[in-house]
Amino acid sequence: MTAAIAGFTLSFSLILAIGSQNAFVLRQGIRRAHVLPIVLTCAISDALLIAAGVGGFGRLAELAPWFAPAMRYGGAAFLFVYGLLSFRSAWRGNDGLQAAEQGAGSLAAAIGTCLALTWLNPHVYLDTVVLLGSISAQYPGERLQFGAGAIAASFVFFFSLGFGARMLAPLFAKPRAWQVLDVIVGLVMWAIAASLIFSH
Repeated sequence: MTAAIAGFTLSFSLILAIGSQNAFVLRQGIRRAHVLPIVLTCAISDALLIAAGVGGFGRLAELAPWFAPAMRYGGAAFLFVYGLLSFRSAWRGNDGLQAAEQGAGSLAAAIGTCLALTWLNPHVYLDTVVLLGSISAQYPGERLQFGAGAIAASFVFFFSLGFGARMLAPLFAKPRAWQVLDVIVGLVMWAIAASLIFSH
């Protein structure tokens, strides 16, 4: 259960960081345009990437005992930089909705845009395959639970974002709301980085 909660928490925190994919889902949700296919596309894509990361990195950690500690400290460094970028974004101010300005009229166009924003984004691979995969190695014998928690977080997040966007629209029309969210994301990233370093 601990591994599942850790996977859920980390995955949710990583997905929470505002990017082009999330902005697109939010915009589609506000417009009520093809919301279900869009959130399913995002969540299933994440599930495939998470499964690849957890499976591959877990096996590698078994074959090379030095690999897990190296990935732990590497993951902590990555999270520190990730958090720093969130703080910088909060300082500068950011309108996250501008990242998905193109929108999509037809279902095919919406799915195509969503797939491109997901699979052509290098940060997606860093978050799901590299980072989640490496951290899953810290839970020997419980990687499946860690991965299940991470995948569940993806489904919960994207369904909440897509179908809850109408309620969030007035709030996120204000740039200050995006700044506050960026600060929260940065703090969570640094807290996870600290736990990776000091909990072993």
